[in-house]
Amino acid sequence: MSGIYIHIPFCRQACHYCDFHFSTSLKKKDEMVYALAKEIALRKSEFKDEVVETIYFGGGTPSILGITDIQLLIDAVYQNYAVAENPEITVEANPDDLSEERIIELSKSKVNRLSIGIQSFFEDDLKLMNRAHNSEEAKKCLETATKYFDNISIDLIYGIPQMSNAKWLQNVETALSFNIPHISSYALTVEPKTALHTFIQKGIIPQPDDEVAQEHFQLLVDKLEDQDFIHYELSNFGKENYFSKNNSSYWLGKKYLGIGPSAHSYDGISRSWNISNNTQYLKSIAENQLPSETETLTKTDRYNEYIMTGLRTVWGISLDRIESEFGTYYLNHLNEHAEKYIEDHLLFVDDNILRATKRGKFLADGIASDLFLLNLD
Repeated sequence: MSGIYIHIPFCRQACHYCDFHFSTSLKKKDEMVYALAKEIALRKSEFKDEVVETIYFGGGTPSILGITDIQLLIDAVYQNYAVAENPEITVEANPDDLSEERIIELSKSKVNRLSIGIQSFFEDDLKLMNRAHNSEEAKKCLETATKYFDNISIDLIYGIPQMSNAKWLQNVETALSFNIPHISSYALTVEPKTALHTFIQKGIIPQPDDEVAQEHFQLLVDKLEDQDFIHYELSNFGKENYFSKNNSSYWLGKKYLGIGPSAHSYDGISRSWNISNNTQYLKSIAENQLPSETETLTKTDRYNEYIMTGLRTVWGISLDRIESEFGTYYLNHLNEHAEKYIEDHLLFVDDNILRATKRGKFLADGIASDLFLLNLD
């Protein structure tokens, strides 16, 4: 089973923390939709032996598209690929786009999952992040969406400067009050060349505090686990049978195609990525050229990726797989470097699977980087 990711490179306005590829000019939106459909057709040979299990509209802001645009792109996938009987089809959406009329339209289409960018239920947080919606819109869209969709995920951001533990818990409790079965939550990260980075440098906004973010993370984990959510990946929590199939495919090393400007693809051996420029992307597709670069992954690259993704998930790192797929040298390296983290109760081994402890999960990315190998190939 494989997945198709479709990047919609448009937003109504730029969030202060975001460094994803997008444009706030919608002049080329219609042209882009047809180019995306064309790329889907141009690349069908890459998935000739695959069955598509997930279709994911990411961005940017996919909910900027009209229902006919979304349907056109879904139809393009069905016309060119073998699609599973009940694929997971997700659309990322912002609350300000989700009127009741819009939600009903989406519910009548093949879309069966919404991923809604709430980020916070507090007005001051939303203004700090320059979100396009307000707190009332966030709550109203969830109230409506839950009437028409069973499978809904929301995004929440923690570690926001000057956010108290009590305020963060109130955010989480508000989310839970809508009986949402999936929550993705991320620490506010300061990326270079973003407005947030500039504001911090100028002293307008204080620097996010790592200790505060860690406290928020542990509060989130405890609260959601009490409500029967499974912490199946570092930033993702789902009720049973509500894990994101799209996201899980990345962490489990499944193949996926990335359609659109800046989108990445993976075939198990190599990784490719499209150019992050809307104008150049449109020009290339018009000329039947794929505007992408490809990197063939070495064995060490694949080992490092498995360490990074495995340690973030409930599935962990199979020591048997390390030995069979990569060899004894890699296994010995992993065991040697993992030992200190096991002694510090940040990692543990159970049934020959290496996993992060509850305390170690927040530090998983840093621990993983210490378990990496320099390229031997």
